[in-house]
Amino acid sequence: MTFMEKTKQFFSEVKTELNKVTWPDRKSIIGATTVVCVTVVIVVAMIWAVDLVFSHLLGLVFTR
Repeated sequence: MTFMEKTKQFFSEVKTELNKVTWPDRKSIIGATTVVCVTVVIVVAMIWAVDLVFSHLLGLVFTR
């Protein structure tokens, strides 16, 4: 089998497999994106709060 035949077969199999995929609808994508964005905001807020507390505590320790 030549390189070109293997390449054609590969892309033919890729196309066949992609036709089997169940793609999410717009509503699912928006819902998942919203969950990710809200989670990121919550984690950022938690890290900011912990950083603020530790900065304050370290400031108390090293200024004395």
